[in-house]
Parts: sequence; C-alpha cells; structure tokens
Amino acid sequence: MLQRKLLVFFVLLCATAIGVFSRASWILNVYQDFFPPQNESVCACNKCLMEYDPWLSELMKESPEPFLSPTNNISEDTFNWWKKIQTDRRSFAFYNKTVNKVFQIFPTKVNFTRSSPDLCRTCAVVGNSGNLNGSRYGPLIDFHDIVIRINLGPTKGFERDVGNKTTYHVMYPRSFKKLDNTTHLVFFPFKISDLLWLIRPLAQKNITLTYISYDVILLFTKLSLNPAFMKYVHYVWLEKHGRYPSTGFLTLVLSLYLCDEVNVFGFGADKKGNWNHYYEEIKNTRLRTGQHPGKLEYQYIEKLHKQRKIHFFRGW
Repeated sequence: MLQRKLLVFFVLLCATAIGVFSRASWILNVYQDFFPPQNESVCACNKCLMEYDPWLSELMKESPEPFLSPTNNISEDTFNWWKKIQTDRRSFAFYNKTVNKVFQIFPTKVNFTRSSPDLCRTCAVVGNSGNLNGSRYGPLIDFHDIVIRINLGPTKGFERDVGNKTTYHVMYPRSFKKLDNTTHLVFFPFKISDLLWLIRPLAQKNITLTYISYDVILLFTKLSLNPAFMKYVHYVWLEKHGRYPSTGFLTLVLSLYLCDEVNVFGFGADKKGNWNHYYEEIKNTRLRTGQHPGKLEYQYIEKLHKQRKIHFFRGW
C-alpha cells in the first residue's frame, strides 16, 4: 500500500515538473519572439524605431516600396486613386509612357542604407512652423545624420533655429527651389503634369546635357515618391480622412522607413495658436490644410511621440 502511494506521488511529481518546464519553455519562446536579445538589436541606437511594436508593425506591414523605380511602378487601381486627387484625366497608358521617359532621362537607383546592429541612422524631419522661431534648435538639428526639409523652408538667416544642414529636400514643382550639390531632391508627384515638369526642359530643342540648366542638373540626384505610398498613407494611416495626405505627413511617415531614430521639428502651431511659417508672416490663424486632415495628422505625430517611436520637439 505504501509503495503504491509512493508510486502515485512520484508520477504526480513528474507530471507537475513536466508542466512547469513546458510552460517556462513556452514563455521563453514568446519572450524571444517579441523581445530579441540585446546583441540581436536591429540597430545601434539606444532605442530602435523598428523594434517590435504591435501597433506600428500593423501600420507599416502594408506599405509598398516608397519610391518609384524602373522595376517598381504602380497598378492601374492605384493610378485610378491617384487620378482622383488631380484634375488631369490622361490615361494609365500615358502615365506609364511618361514614367518611362523620366527614367530614361534620370536613371534612378534607390540605394538606402538598411538597418544594421552596427549602425544608428538618426533623422531630423524639419517642418516650417512658426514654432521654430526662437527655438535655438539649429545645432541639434544639424547633429543628425540625415536632415529632411520640406518645400520652401529656407535655412539662410535662420540657422540658429533651424540649422543649415540638408540631406534630403522634399519638393514638388510649385515649391521647387535651387539646392546645393550636397542635397538630394525627393520629388513628390501629385499629378501627371508634375512628372512632365521633370522632363520638359530636356524636351525643348537645342538643349543638351552640356548646356542644361543648374536646376535640372540637380534632378539627377532625385528620388520620386511612389503614388502607391501616398495611397497607402491615405488608406492605412489616415483611414481615408481628407482627400490625400499633406506633404509634411507623407515626409514624416517616409522617414520611419529611412531612419532608426526620428526626431520631428517645426510641426503644429506656435504658442499663440498661429499656423505661421517661420520664414514669413501669415495673419490667418486658422489651420490651413486644404484637402488634408490636419488635426488627425497632428494627433498621429503626438501618438508616435507618446509611444516613444519618435521624439517631437514642439518649439516655442
């Protein structure tokens, strides 16, 4: 009888031990899946943007390639969405012909450095808000590996608050300005005529590469945003609010793919609630976002900051 009790006790003890070790093993596997060991970090920053986060991972997993290239064009379905945000009614065939011409003139090789455990790519995304006035963020902005500026925002005369380094400058034809030879143009085409604008100077008679204008020479360093990326931001991030995303918000989302650590400057209103540019006086205090869901975009910036995915410098 005693031997039988000892046998039952031994069997129960073994079953309990197996259960404990099995559960411990499952917990360890889950932990490793969600939190890789430190020596397997995706980058060399203190906190890497692309480390696992369910909310951000869900948003980013649906992204197409951000840039157009000869091997990465858009579908007719995406073209039909893109066509709705413009007045141009030319066909998908005409669009493809135009894109092919662009890449014949400006061969584009998308070659960004990928995340690496040995590398920390820090980016400053610099908007044009008046809250940069008096901020003295200039040295901090210039300290980043990559500085991305948007549209007409100048640096000359504003170096103390906005810095003077520019790695990538985001523009479209209406906001085009001359760039120095250390700055790469990131071109945002919002319509077919924007793509035609790229090739028009070279389509004129008696123009050769030898005599090409300074502005057009700079376009050889350009990268063109994929309209499919615009559609993705509109559908997945903004859930179809507004007509299409703003240039600033598109730039911010794009930076999440280019960088391991993102710091954002010059977005939102100044302390008086004015939505001015730091380089000009604008008396209209209303949020001038046109077709863009400005409030929702700003809420996303704040959420990314609260989730510690970016750092948002609010200015003064």
